[in-house]
Amino acid sequence: MTKLGLRNLWFQFHKWIGLALAILILPLCISGAALVWHDALDKALNPGRYAVTAAEPKLTPPAYVDSALAALTDGERIASMRFEHGEPVLITATQPRKPSAREGGRPVRIMVWLDPANAHVLDKARSDAGLVRTLHNIHGNMMVPGVGRTIVGALGFAMLVSSISGLWLWWPTVGSALRGVRWRRHRNFDTNLHHMMGFWIALPLFVLSLTGAWISFPALFGNGPVDVAGRMAKMRAMPLAKSVQSIDEAIARARSLEAGQLKSMEWPTDQRATWTLGFKTKDGPVTIAVDDAKGTSERSKSTGPQPDATGRLMRRIHDGTGMGIAWQIVIFLGGLLPAGLALTGVIMWWRARLWRNDLASRQNQKVVATP
Repeated sequence: MTKLGLRNLWFQFHKWIGLALAILILPLCISGAALVWHDALDKALNPGRYAVTAAEPKLTPPAYVDSALAALTDGERIASMRFEHGEPVLITATQPRKPSAREGGRPVRIMVWLDPANAHVLDKARSDAGLVRTLHNIHGNMMVPGVGRTIVGALGFAMLVSSISGLWLWWPTVGSALRGVRWRRHRNFDTNLHHMMGFWIALPLFVLSLTGAWISFPALFGNGPVDVAGRMAKMRAMPLAKSVQSIDEAIARARSLEAGQLKSMEWPTDQRATWTLGFKTKDGPVTIAVDDAKGTSERSKSTGPQPDATGRLMRRIHDGTGMGIAWQIVIFLGGLLPAGLALTGVIMWWRARLWRNDLASRQNQKVVATP
């Protein structure tokens, strides 16, 4: 195949991927850009739930539990509690199972935000409610339960090919690569904008597309199969109606092994009757498991920093968690610019289509006018 033929092949790949997926790429990219600032966005949309009057908890854990129970209804049971410096105490509750409920899908949780100073209820909401959760659903499964994650993964592969083919097409056919960074490579503003945005976003888009596809299809990349059924079963687990160990007893038994700062608690469930308590220590996070029936406790994870699993690393790179403000800005632009590329690409295709139709019309008129 000649160089011109190979370039035309890449052009066809690039054009039809962009046209076929433009409608899906727009919400995927825009939602991903917004979710880079997940916490800040949630605080801006729901300032009341973060209006704390103390940076650290001032009451005992049972006091926060009692306050949350007063706000819960319809047999909702507390499943976990989280403490973060400067943040509200977050309690998560599980709704009772309904006989008619489907086994598939993510179960709905009830979130209760409490003031660390006095256990005052700042807000209460379903885990599937609000704009931020909607953005997560768009970016994670395109609002399509079941096959949505596969669709998103396929889009990741498509954008991977698009970024490679776009960089190939950006490369000047004549002269050095420096010609490619010039603004006026074409007489149309949108075409110049498409070339310029495509160049600067090509490498970040490649990384984000690869990590997005990896998250959707971990087994395909050799990261091992994901036990989806086991994960969903764990999420559907119901906290015990009445535990053997009280909250204070579970904390006391955990503190027999660890005296660090309590950061989280998970209640025993009908699938695993164990209290799980997370502590912050000078050597790193520590997790203690307390058997609800026997009252025995054990350290379930070693102290010190734990190595990142490949899947977790891919997710951190993809969403920017703990990666620094510079990479988070790159991810943010990596969401906005592909949306701009999709729009300018459609404009370029439509203009070329009109030009070809006009050319064909003029040629037909010449044929008719020829005696």
